[in-house]
Amino acid sequence: MCGIVGYSGSKAVVPLLINGLRKLEYRGYDSAGIAISRGDKIDIFKREGKVDNLAELLGGAEGMSQYKDAHTGIAHTRWATHGPPSTVNSHPHSVPNNRIALVHNGIIENYASLKLRLQGEGREFLSETDTEVLCHLIDSHYSPETGLQEAVIKALKEVHGTFGICCQSVDEPGVLIVARRGSPIVIGLGEDETIVASDASAIINHTRQAIYLDDNDIARVEGGKVEISTLDRRQVQRERAEIDWSEGAAEKSGYEHYMLKEIFEQPEAIRNAIRGRLDHDRGTAILSGLNLTARELVDLHRLLIVGCGTSMNAGLVGEYAVEDFAGMLAEVEQAAEFRYRNPIVNSRDIVLAISQSGETADTLAAVREAKDKGALVAGLVNVVGSTIARETGRGIYLHAGPEISVASTKAFTCQVSVLLMVALKLARSRRFSREEGMKMAREIEQVPELVEQVLEQNDAIAKVAESFVNYRSMFYIGRGYMYPVALEGALKIKEISYIHAEGYNAAELKHGPIALLDEEMPVVALLNDGPGKDKTMGNVAESKARSAPVLGVITAGDEGARAACDWVIEIPASPQYTATITATVALQLFSYHVARLKGCEIDQPRNLAKSVTVE
Repeated sequence: MCGIVGYSGSKAVVPLLINGLRKLEYRGYDSAGIAISRGDKIDIFKREGKVDNLAELLGGAEGMSQYKDAHTGIAHTRWATHGPPSTVNSHPHSVPNNRIALVHNGIIENYASLKLRLQGEGREFLSETDTEVLCHLIDSHYSPETGLQEAVIKALKEVHGTFGICCQSVDEPGVLIVARRGSPIVIGLGEDETIVASDASAIINHTRQAIYLDDNDIARVEGGKVEISTLDRRQVQRERAEIDWSEGAAEKSGYEHYMLKEIFEQPEAIRNAIRGRLDHDRGTAILSGLNLTARELVDLHRLLIVGCGTSMNAGLVGEYAVEDFAGMLAEVEQAAEFRYRNPIVNSRDIVLAISQSGETADTLAAVREAKDKGALVAGLVNVVGSTIARETGRGIYLHAGPEISVASTKAFTCQVSVLLMVALKLARSRRFSREEGMKMAREIEQVPELVEQVLEQNDAIAKVAESFVNYRSMFYIGRGYMYPVALEGALKIKEISYIHAEGYNAAELKHGPIALLDEEMPVVALLNDGPGKDKTMGNVAESKARSAPVLGVITAGDEGARAACDWVIEIPASPQYTATITATVALQLFSYHVARLKGCEIDQPRNLAKSVTVE
């Protein structure tokens, strides 16, 4: 959500911090600011709105040269939690005379009581934020003799909640103190320099060598020197990791938006997700990251998938596939509900936590709850070294590459691709024959080519989108495997075009939603070949009888379905379980073009954040 960048080294820090913030813009934010050490003072600059506004405040590229003597600083993009978007609420926050400056991701849950105590000590607050409270709390423990790190440790022992912080003191020029609990911090290791951030995208053009802090870690950074300890003051060593994607992978590469680029990257992303994981000779999947033997797989009683948003929708496809092919109990649970409703979990269950970033707060909490209850826990994440990947200790990486647009596209299709391989693996340990496994492996391997055929219809889908720009609400309907696709399609259109949309199992249409159907309520119907299609065709007829316009996603060449709809988008013929991917790609393009034609800010939709690291 919020973004952090910090630097200590010999380079001019202001342009470096501004460029780092630009790399984090995709996370969603409403204001930006920087604090830089200059001799015996800290200068702070903040602006509501985009990073460009902050750069303008600093005088643009030419004006920034006046700060070339500054080599240490911190920067932040804020996504409002406490107090509305404003310059005064933006980060960095400080204390009088800017003795200490702080940037913070997360939520301090007991900030109100801490604020009352600090006000009782005579401290005054300028903003409505929990971060300013934390800054004053650190300052209340600070003395030049014991140093900034000790003050941070004492302060963080008093707070409840989550934090990823980076702070500096005027008394310790060149030094940054960073710490985390529940909100990610990555430390990029350079030669005589260190750059810290909340996301690897901000450091990739400086170094590929990184350290990911664990919860309750605190680090002292000075130039190229990094010392890590716990909040209990115990020195620790954290493993170095290599960031496995290039700076160019996070650029638009000539596309109008990141989202469009990432939609078109999906054939290659899916190939990367399945590469080396399909054993055609044995008719199974190779998922060594799960670290489970064939005997252990057989002993599993239930697969429980937890996730939020797009990841949960992908999980629903996985649920259907595991039950269909493996004959194994499978359930999908909204991650936040899993934590708070005291679920029934035991040692014969495997909990699969799905998160693109690997940092989703609710999903991470579900991981910890499942571990506490004795279940096997695995992660399905895209970001190497993320917290969920580290805490589960087993799992499967997507290898989808960086996803910059807030609205997820290639992460979803790669998640579904991997979940289909999980279903294949479990099926072969149970009731699938070798021949059945070989057939399924071939069908999964064909998915990238099928997606390429959908992408060839980009212009035709854009033409269809022209007819939907002025609608204010939409229904998406599907049955069986197409029900999760309906949910994901509705989520995508509302995320980026701000059109209200609801996804339903088509059978639910008569149980209330049909009351809303009229000429101003279009219905998007998933009508590709497979079980349930005829029933959904009946729902289309019911919708048309009530004057609702209908857009059908149909199997290529299906003239009966074409005749039943006002508009159609064709997808190539394939089994329904793989058609979930091609149908979703078609709806991604549809959503994109509706939003583009409406003039919406596609890559950074209002109020949304890429990585939801607070509950």
